[in-house]
Amino acid sequence: MTEKVALTPATHTTPPAKFSHGVRKGNILQVAGQVGFRPAVEGEPATVAGPTLREQTLQTFANVKAILEEGGASWDDVMMMRVYLTDVSHFAEMNEIYNAYFEDQALKAPASARTTVYVGLPKGVLIEIDALAVLDN
Repeated sequence: MTEKVALTPATHTTPPAKFSHGVRKGNILQVAGQVGFRPAVEGEPATVAGPTLREQTLQTFANVKAILEEGGASWDDVMMMRVYLTDVSHFAEMNEIYNAYFEDQALKAPASARTTVYVGLPKGVLIEIDALAVLDN
């Protein structure tokens, strides 16, 4: 049986509850929902990257990518992403940011599947993203 391994990159603090930022078991890697918090400084409260959807989305991508890399994965390994937005009016802007970001990543594999839903998040947080990756090894 393959061991389940918790993933916490150096950029992340210990989660505030009993969960892992990411978990890998065998060739499956699940990234927990990430928001646009700046890289962690242990002992200090997390702060949001900025008030705009662009700032928060780009930081959220960086946070997801850090967990993927900690588990030996890349964006090319991602099969499914879920994007959680707090405001329906942000959908078009988020798509523009999303498309530009992944163009810059120079993916070698087809883009992942994606679902976007609208939710309530803590005050000031505009977006959350989780990802499921399947690795070759």
